[in-house]
Amino acid sequence: MKISGRNKLQGTIKEIVKGTVMAKIVMDCKGDEIVAAITVDSVNDLDLKVGDKVAALIKATEVMVIK
Repeated sequence: MKISGRNKLQGTIKEIVKGTVMAKIVMDCKGDEIVAAITVDSVNDLDLKVGDKVAALIKATEVMVIK
């Protein structure tokens, strides 16, 4: 997969808090905590689980999760 964003931080999911529509994903990126708000559908589509190795892609004011 190619993507234009260059600010990619590797991390591990520490916590997932699902709401009705949105979810909070807390990632440990080499000791720094990154928090992303993504849809519950995206959590399910990516099959995200605590302990998964992921990357936080930061572009403008968004943090997206890729796996």
